[in-house]
Amino acid sequence: MKELWLDIGNTRLKYWITENGRVLEHAAEMHLQSPADLLLGLIQHFKSLNLHRVGISSVQDQKNNDRIVQILCLLAIPVTFAKVHAEYSGLICGYDHVEQLGIDRWLQVLAVANTEQNLCIISCGTALTIDLTAGLQHLGGYILPNLYLQRDSLIQNTKGIKIPDVAFSELNPGRNTIDAVHHGIFLGLVSTIRQVMQQSPRQLILTGGDAPLFAKFLPEFSPNIEPDLLLKGLQLYIKNQNI
Repeated sequence: MKELWLDIGNTRLKYWITENGRVLEHAAEMHLQSPADLLLGLIQHFKSLNLHRVGISSVQDQKNNDRIVQILCLLAIPVTFAKVHAEYSGLICGYDHVEQLGIDRWLQVLAVANTEQNLCIISCGTALTIDLTAGLQHLGGYILPNLYLQRDSLIQNTKGIKIPDVAFSELNPGRNTIDAVHHGIFLGLVSTIRQVMQQSPRQLILTGGDAPLFAKFLPEFSPNIEPDLLLKGLQLYIKNQNI
């Protein structure tokens, strides 16, 4: 049975096609603030796959989500949007107002939270998000601009400094402006993670495109890298809805 899983973020649309839990196809594209239009361009491809169900994680507003539903109705199969709950499958949300927690963060926590461990779950995406758990209790977390947002902000607000797009790869003091910027931004985020981890012992879990980079500089915490953590959480969410 083939299923479509959609992760509609602020800037990108990701999708997975799975069959019996195995990923057959995976893609991610910038949607330029119009995810419904991008989805419309994919709908004929999805129609050809004989899908049975769609699961969606979307941070879009209601207007965009309504357009997304209209397009997916062309597939004539069940469509389910994941939502944040005060409690779901034993996991308790740590936010005072659950609707303020991003669904992407909630699903990532849902994917790995368990009664045996305290976790620090970090998503290295458009924002760097940090979520903490004590068993099945979500404790809340932190949101920071990622490496590239910080660099772009510095470029836009600093006259006379030209910062080319080079890799973040070191923490030692920079000996020129370009290195000083990159190493400083990277050091700031790594230091934040260290500070959070030192508050109380917990297992560090990293996901997102820059997870291997951060793992390289945080060996003392033996981080686990979890690719496609949101997909795992979305699949678990749908599975538990059907119980």
